[in-house]
Amino acid sequence: MDKIRIFDTTLRDGEQAPGYSMNIEEKIRMARQLEALGVDVLEAGFAIASPGDFASVKAIAEAVDDITVASLSRALVKDIDAAYEAVKAAKRPRIHTFLATSDLHLEYKLKMTREQALQRAVDAVAYARKYCEDVEFSLEDASRTDKDYMCRVVEAVIRAGATTVNLPDTVGYATPAEIAAMVTNVMTRVPNIDQAVVSMHCHDDLGLAVANSLAGVLAGARQVEGCICGIGERAGNAAIEEVVMNLRTRPDVYHLGYSVHTEEIAKTAQLLQSITGVKIAPNKAIVGANAFAHESGIHQHGVMANAKTYEIMTPESVGLKKTALVLGKHSGQHAFAQRLVELGYTLEKAVEDKLFADFKVLADRKKTIEDRDIVALVEAAVGHPHRANDWQLVNYVVSSGNRMYSTACVTLEREGEKVTETAYGTGPVFASVRAIEKIVRHPFKLLDYRIDAVTEFRDALGEVNVKIADDAGVYRGKGVSTDVIEGSILSTLDAVNRMLAGQTERLGGGAASIAQQTYEEDMLSGGHTDK
Repeated sequence: MDKIRIFDTTLRDGEQAPGYSMNIEEKIRMARQLEALGVDVLEAGFAIASPGDFASVKAIAEAVDDITVASLSRALVKDIDAAYEAVKAAKRPRIHTFLATSDLHLEYKLKMTREQALQRAVDAVAYARKYCEDVEFSLEDASRTDKDYMCRVVEAVIRAGATTVNLPDTVGYATPAEIAAMVTNVMTRVPNIDQAVVSMHCHDDLGLAVANSLAGVLAGARQVEGCICGIGERAGNAAIEEVVMNLRTRPDVYHLGYSVHTEEIAKTAQLLQSITGVKIAPNKAIVGANAFAHESGIHQHGVMANAKTYEIMTPESVGLKKTALVLGKHSGQHAFAQRLVELGYTLEKAVEDKLFADFKVLADRKKTIEDRDIVALVEAAVGHPHRANDWQLVNYVVSSGNRMYSTACVTLEREGEKVTETAYGTGPVFASVRAIEKIVRHPFKLLDYRIDAVTEFRDALGEVNVKIADDAGVYRGKGVSTDVIEGSILSTLDAVNRMLAGQTERLGGGAASIAQQTYEEDMLSGGHTDK
């Protein structure tokens, strides 16, 4: 059976979306989970964009085992040099170079003629082939490129050594019919097209990214590029999980295989949410909280009679569990450890011991412990590890009411030293944050605060996500608790400890740090890296 390659760009195009920036450690965690998911190609970043991007691409290439690792590069020698240097440690390195080909981009952005652009593309691919055999070339804004010229460019870059040719709908402008016609045009008119894989990279500006990607597949494309949960520039990219579940659910239409382990989809989406703190929309296809929920009486009756009446896929097929975790305050560590394994976690003994202690505290507060509670505890511990010199919460007391200022008395401990401060505010959370600021003696601003219920009912575990900032950067923090105030203090402490440790997490990132230059210096004015 013919196979579709899944090219994941969550760590490149996805990270360019506001609010989705990650540090190196977080990118490595995400990369390893994407490898567990089974994607074929992982675009780790844009190596030339900044020293931080280079370091993260290199670290990912060294951290993963058997997956193809790609770095994006403009059609410039310095970019290609940096890309290969960053990915060369990977078992399967790929250089992904690109150049705009639409007349609109050529005239107004690149200031180049068609012939100049064609030669630039050929030279870039030929140069990249000197480093490695796996070279992808993208015709940026392909969906608005003259069809005759597109065929000339595709034929030329394949002759120069491109093994994958990407035809992006860069601005999400095309319809499925137009995408199908574009791919068919290339498949039938380019004489050497059998020597390369045709790829689709579709953006979601009109909500058609997945539909357009699949239209390209039906017309002959054999690689689809996208991101987990469809994140990315502007309205985002094609959602990988939606593409793959279309292939799984409708084999009668697509007749194509894939390498993705769909049972890892939910875990991958949850990890992205945990790392970035950006909540998955409840109505998000495949991984949203409502994806397998049925409220209508008619629907409920149908599902109870036969799940296929209203479910075209099972929750288990994407890694979701229907049953609650039957553990409580009397459960032992062995049972807890076994459940961690069943949820897909292999942890060091010290981490497991800390999690079990957290679990026992939670079990004293909640009647029913569910899988989602355990996942929240794990992600809080693994994704936000404690350092030896971190401030830790000892205790707190708050006083609040509707006709009074709130008061918070907070005690923190660091390296055996306990410090207590009292502060006032317009609410208990604000007062607690001010008390923390007084203790650490490092001013910061609270930029964003959000609390989400991990599970349902009155004893739900709450997950608090915050963003704080000082003069050096922006930092994320997370805390989980059945107590909103405690969760708020823990999340603020998490962010504060990152701040004090110098782990800057600047909003925005990736290619956006490239300064505006002339074409010869920087082919993409303003650091634009959409394909």
